[in-house]
Amino acid sequence: MKLLVVEDDRDTASYLVKGLGESGYTVDRAGDGRDALFMASSGAYDGIVLDRMLPGMDGLALLSALRAAEIRTPALILSALGSVDDRVKGLRAGGDDYLVKPFAFSELLARIEALLRRGSAAPATTTLRLADLELDLLTRTVKRGGRSLELLPREFRLLEYLMRHAGQVVTRTMLLEHVWDYHFDPQTNVIDVHVSRLRQKIDKNFARPLLHTVRGAGYCLRLPE
Repeated sequence: MKLLVVEDDRDTASYLVKGLGESGYTVDRAGDGRDALFMASSGAYDGIVLDRMLPGMDGLALLSALRAAEIRTPALILSALGSVDDRVKGLRAGGDDYLVKPFAFSELLARIEALLRRGSAAPATTTLRLADLELDLLTRTVKRGGRSLELLPREFRLLEYLMRHAGQVVTRTMLLEHVWDYHFDPQTNVIDVHVSRLRQKIDKNFARPLLHTVRGAGYCLRLPE
């Protein structure tokens, strides 16, 4: 297995390269974001260990550029920035895991092994489907019955989350956490408003409704019984 370590601090980089090499990995090292982008774009690596704060191009910008170029190499972010917001930003930029410095090398190894297992298991899903409803994660488009539906960005995220949990009851708290990031009071009706608009777009003029309200619990995207 071949890894790319992206770390500008020489001591930390030497520690990582030495330890990973002794653990059986072939390791290359990049000292700044621009060099790392060039190396990672080759697609020659099974995994990337990436410092977040880098000269030339920071780690999050590097990840975003790789994902935009359809390069899905699993990436573990290493950073001294360990707040929830920092971790969420890292994962949303395209990171597959996030480890806060200082860290135990044994945990780093275990996380890399887990990433590589996931990366080799199956290609990433790029299309979600339920009956005749189809959501394309790459083109950010939605169709039902072959007809294109125009969704706003928040509606797209809402539908994506519901489709990933099709058949399950999704609570308002779950939606606040994963679609709105707790930016609204749980008592607000913003979720009901967005769900209503989404229902109009995906269910109106179709014979079978897919988006259902579960009284006292939340919502469920499923085929009617």
